Amino acid sequence: MGSVVVKQLTKNFSGVDVLKNIELDIHEGEFFALLGPSGCGKTTTMRCIAGFEAPSSGEIRIGEKLVNDISPHRRNCGMVFQSYALFPHMNVFDNIAYSLNIKHLRDSNMFKKLGVYIRMLNSKLIKYPKEIEEKVNSILEYVELKEHARKLTGELSGGQQQRVALARALVMEPQVLLMDEPLSNLDQKLRHSMRNTIRRIQQELKITTIFVTHDQEEAMSMADRVAVMNGGEILQIGTPTDLYSNPKTPFIADFVGTSNILSGKVTKKANNLTCVQVGDYEIQSAMEVEQEDVQLVIRPENLIVKDKSESTIDNYFNGIVEVATYLGSTVRYDVRAGDHNLLVDTVFESGDKIFEKDSEIKVVVDPERVLLL
Repeated sequence: MGSVVVKQLTKNFSGVDVLKNIELDIHEGEFFALLGPSGCGKTTTMRCIAGFEAPSSGEIRIGEKLVNDISPHRRNCGMVFQSYALFPHMNVFDNIAYSLNIKHLRDSNMFKKLGVYIRMLNSKLIKYPKEIEEKVNSILEYVELKEHARKLTGELSGGQQQRVALARALVMEPQVLLMDEPLSNLDQKLRHSMRNTIRRIQQELKITTIFVTHDQEEAMSMADRVAVMNGGEILQIGTPTDLYSNPKTPFIADFVGTSNILSGKVTKKANNLTCVQVGDYEIQSAMEVEQEDVQLVIRPENLIVKDKSESTIDNYFNGIVEVATYLGSTVRYDVRAGDHNLLVDTVFESGDKIFEKDSEIKVVVDPERVLLL
């Protein structure tokens, strides 16, 4: 089984707690993302799972096995590093076969070890055993690199190198695949393509995958569930839609997607709505809260721009367009509403009016779309 369970994991470096009681329950076959800003502890969490860092306290289980005291090469985890960590003097085939050679070294007698060492130095001198040939060729086809098998890694594009690193991890048939920001060195178009490739392979192999990233778009588009981290703690775990629609804190609302976050004070409750004073405006929300001081969270796509002359009953800000940015299918407005700056994303269709700079407008929001935290 490839499930991963982490209980009360802590890690201390020089008296500083970089991980604080991390709790994870990652299901077998799940694509799970650790998402957060640089320095939040996501890579340290992964390194503890892989065995490259020893926890200060807590338990890590892979399947049913407690692995705290088990060395990294015996945890049956495949690792894809941010830098790919490929051997530039080896061709693609030899890079992928490297981990299989290491396994043969551990399992062979002294005479056979010598042959493995020679093959690792120069694969032209001693042929690979049939089982290694078949395994490597099979995984090369899977990642669509069969025609590049004899090329040096320096002759490959960034996306091809990333697939070599992925193939090298998968060829060992690990229980768990660990990926530490593997797409950060690629351009935007290639990142999008590789996201689809990694997700396809993960779903087809049904391998438990833990993916570390600071890019919320990567996490949201690939993962079954996401853990948002900050300051060495897990703030919230949920599906991408849960995190986007129901963030527990303003930090999550701001980090996962884009949000307008405004401070307000609850003044009354009427007609199943909570009324909040936000500067000079009274904004209504369908949410109920106990506290008086609240943060309003409104996603840009949930705001509607109307001409100032249009009649509106309630739940709007008077604003002035500071910037209107045409993005093809959408128009993004930067709006000044009293003491507040609002981002508004509107769907654009041919013939629609685009409000120009300094246009006076109303920014309307449905109470169902106003979150109170």
